[in-house]
Amino acid sequence: MTQQTQQNTNSRRTHRTSRGIRAAVAACAAVALAATLTAPAFAGARPEAAAPLHQGRGDLLSVEPVAALDRAEVAAFLAQAEIGDATVRHGVRAYRLTYRTVDTAGRPTTATGLFTLPTGGARRLGLVADTHGTMVHRDNAPSVATDFARLASYLHASAGRAVAAPDYLGLGKGPGPHPYMDTRSAVTASLDMLRAARTAAQRLGRPLTGDVYGTGFSQGGQVAMALGRELGERRSHGFRLRALAPVAGPYDLTGQEVPALFDGRVNDISGLFYVSYFLVAQNRLHPIYRDPSEAFRAPYDRRIEALFDGEHREEEIVAALPKNVQELLTPAFLERMRNPDGALLTALRSQDDTCDWKPKAPVRLYASAGDTDVPIGNATSCAADLARHGVRAPVLDQGDVDHVGSFMKAAPQTVRWFDRLAR
Repeated sequence: MTQQTQQNTNSRRTHRTSRGIRAAVAACAAVALAATLTAPAFAGARPEAAAPLHQGRGDLLSVEPVAALDRAEVAAFLAQAEIGDATVRHGVRAYRLTYRTVDTAGRPTTATGLFTLPTGGARRLGLVADTHGTMVHRDNAPSVATDFARLASYLHASAGRAVAAPDYLGLGKGPGPHPYMDTRSAVTASLDMLRAARTAAQRLGRPLTGDVYGTGFSQGGQVAMALGRELGERRSHGFRLRALAPVAGPYDLTGQEVPALFDGRVNDISGLFYVSYFLVAQNRLHPIYRDPSEAFRAPYDRRIEALFDGEHREEEIVAALPKNVQELLTPAFLERMRNPDGALLTALRSQDDTCDWKPKAPVRLYASAGDTDVPIGNATSCAADLARHGVRAPVLDQGDVDHVGSFMKAAPQTVRWFDRLAR
């Protein structure tokens, strides 16, 4: 879920950390980007012409260079987020890919994503699929933003692997609203990003081996598990799933995340933001409410859908809403949230089966006991689902750190684990 929403009490630490990362890392990246966009490294790597309209899912439409950092610049970028450089072996070059995919109804559309390559290492590269957490403004997506959204890409690429980080539908340069927490479309957009990345890697002279290492943070942790299932159960995609290392994913909305809204495990401001975003986005896909006034109290019923148009930032949205879910929802809908039924229950349950399968690749679930955005119970639920299929997936507790802190501690660990598996 989100890395940048304002938090109350305990979660204010998350907000300060996240905004500090955004400001500090953006400054570092801006300097590096300004210094390198005109460098010879980009000669001949210009945006490519669009492919014919008849081409299918995953077809690469354009490759646009967006950043180039040497090894020292990568280390400085990570240091701004208090991530060490022990695994940094190379500089990185990053590109925005535009590619064909399908929307929530299966109709042709386009999406974008960030594709990052190490500047050294082997010619043929394994691929990290990195799926991002909750983002509400389209420019916060990895292929556009230059801050928090790129940390995982630069971290993994500097260790020697290619990284494909999809923006998802409706974020980055993709059209339409973002279907937040719609697992199915997140998987199709992510899978098609992998296909586009394979083509881009070949054209850039760094072909992929076919090995995929899946990771993702928050919402992206849940997407990583679902994408892993798609790759693991369908070999026709031409990729081999080597490992899954999601971080702080909301794998169990009905059993953990929603109950946690009401028992204190999720802080008020994060809960308010997630519920608002989820209901507005899901109502575009499921008939959860016929009119906003059925779900939201006045005056929020008149403004809330416009806030989630992809053009408002987290801070603006939170400032326009009340202090908590109880003040946002009508009494009847609040009770419905406590005891979901109908389309609401369908919307929740449709996101809850991402761990209900049998991976052949090893899985590690990273989470933290101090997380008040996505409680650690989500990870234990996921581990229990996997155990029912005979798969042991350890829950690696990062301790008494907040939501963003779980990523900061876990991300370097995933790099080292992927290194060991790749040997």
